[in-house]
Amino acid sequence: ERINQTVEIIKHTVDIEEKGVKLKLTIVDTPGFGDAVNNTECWKPITDYIDQQFEQYFRDESGLNRKNIQDNRVHCCLYFISPFGHGLRPVDVEFMKALHEKVNIVPLIAKADCLIPSEIRKLKERIREEIDKFGIKVYQFPECDSDEDEEFKQQDRELK
Repeated sequence: ERINQTVEIIKHTVDIEEKGVKLKLTIVDTPGFGDAVNNTECWKPITDYIDQQFEQYFRDESGLNRKNIQDNRVHCCLYFISPFGHGLRPVDVEFMKALHEKVNIVPLIAKADCLIPSEIRKLKERIREEIDKFGIKVYQFPECDSDEDEEFKQQDRELK
């Protein structure tokens, strides 16, 4: 069945439990973002949504009954970048500029498996250069602990 493209904000909530730790994970999906003919300020509904979640959390924290506060703030944005261009599109740059002060942005190359390793490397370099050029702050993964084994450190470097 074909999934219809939409530009609305869709929330999916999942309860995860691993090693006795329970976590409620909410994925906020924005399929079809940037697909319109006129993308002028198409990121506005997303920035408004993020601001609303922070405001709601602040109101709940400031209230009298703080026992059962639900934290619906957006903590991280996985931003998928098209693999078929020559770097970032103007809408990508403007979106990340609008969000980088509000939320951690992790840029990802979508459908990277359709590229060969040398193409991925070139595209990553180009994207990193453009991110630096436009002054966009993206999430920097922390350094791994010094007591980790060398294999883990190598894997950490490759992922970064």
